[in-house]
Amino acid sequence: MDNYHITKAGKQWKLKKEGNERASIVTDTKKEIINQTRTFMDNKVASVKIHKGNGRFQEERTYQRINDPRKSKG
Repeated sequence: MDNYHITKAGKQWKLKKEGNERASIVTDTKKEIINQTRTFMDNKVASVKIHKGNGRFQEERTYQRINDPRKSKG
């Protein structure tokens, strides 16, 4: 399973795959990056770690949802 991170860099938000130098998606808002990430992950199996604007970890989402190792609601 690939691992991605959503982080803030300057005034922009970026989705970047671990080990890559370039971002897969760059947007101006966090809401926008999360929405675009859903579409980007349509045919991928990956874990996305979402960080706050200060860089601290906020939450993790698994795509496709069926591949989530935790069987929790939410």
